Amino acid sequence: MVGIWEIVRHQFLMPYLSMDMGNYLTPVLVFLFSIVLLLPLFSLMEKNARELEQERMLKTAMEAREALAKELHDGIAQSLFLLSVRIDRLEQKHERGEMDAETIGQLKKNVHETNRYVRQAISNLKVPVAGAETSLLAQSVQEQLKQIAREVTVEAAMDWSLRDETLSPAEQAELLSCIREAMINVRKHTRAGRVAISGREDGQGWRVAISDDGAGIRHEDPFAVSGSYGLQIMKERAEGMGWTLALKSGAYGTIVEIAKKGASV
Repeated sequence: MVGIWEIVRHQFLMPYLSMDMGNYLTPVLVFLFSIVLLLPLFSLMEKNARELEQERMLKTAMEAREALAKELHDGIAQSLFLLSVRIDRLEQKHERGEMDAETIGQLKKNVHETNRYVRQAISNLKVPVAGAETSLLAQSVQEQLKQIAREVTVEAAMDWSLRDETLSPAEQAELLSCIREAMINVRKHTRAGRVAISGREDGQGWRVAISDDGAGIRHEDPFAVSGSYGLQIMKERAEGMGWTLALKSGAYGTIVEIAKKGASV
């Protein structure tokens, strides 16, 4: 470009441009020419960087999803298998007249129901990721919300801004288990017409709330109710992860809040 400019100005522009003016124009033309060439190059580099970042996020998302699926399978599913074996032994005792048939039937019903939830969660986690901007945690919660809405015919709403990277794979698995248990309680024990889930975070932590407008829990300490194993397990899970679990219930319905210490939402 400089060579062409020098030829043009010496052959054609010398009567119109002084030597000093030509020298001043040379770096200006070089700058403009460089901008014209570099802008497409920078755009191409930015595009390649975005594609690489998208691939990295997809790979990370798939690894996180596989880790969640493995944790669910190795933990809850195996425990259910052992529980099924114990039920088979109880059936053998029943044949000898040592146990009530109604108790066995109830146990089998609970096991099959929980097993169905676990298998569906594993299946959902192994579905290929649709895009890099899809939140796996939000997607899993959304599937649970849709399922409970279909089963009990309630209005469902979701307000989720909690990012996947805020929680480790283990924390995500525990949080999904707590949310699932809260949703099961909505299906089993309330006459709710509406259920909502929210997940929010700030600079200090995060909070997840599951609320419904059902009849509520009429007990001073819901975690102390005899037979409320689901709530007790939720509390143990939250405490094991260093979270806080609060349950507020009344005529307005029930709100279950799971929060990381320090969260102020």
